[in-house]
Amino acid sequence: MSMPSLARRIAGASLTAMTLVSPVCVSQTANAAGGGLHLTVSGGENTWIRGVALRCPPGPGSHHPRGQEACAALNAAGGNLDALPVGPTVCTQEYSPVTATASGDYRGHPVSWRKTFANTCVMQAETGPVFAF
Repeated sequence: MSMPSLARRIAGASLTAMTLVSPVCVSQTANAAGGGLHLTVSGGENTWIRGVALRCPPGPGSHHPRGQEACAALNAAGGNLDALPVGPTVCTQEYSPVTATASGDYRGHPVSWRKTFANTCVMQAETGPVFAF
């Protein structure tokens, strides 16, 4: 096989591979551009983790069980997870750390947030319905 023939075959295979991969890449980009947050909560030393997708307003692709309330809280805080409205709560002094994370997009603005709380009660007291899943 001559070198130009081999180069054409490699180029053809590359184009075929790009054609097969392109719809996946476009789909992922479209989802990211459409907004939404990926929220996680994990236990101390990552002994467990759970996560959920939140889109505001809730709709297809949003799997948050309290999506309407979570979006209302985010809207009230202007998307700032450190400024979520909270009500009075009494929590124990138990130290059983949990870490909450949020990544993605809120109203066209990138979000990358992480905070560790002393326990689940403290997390829920400070984040309201956003991490109630």
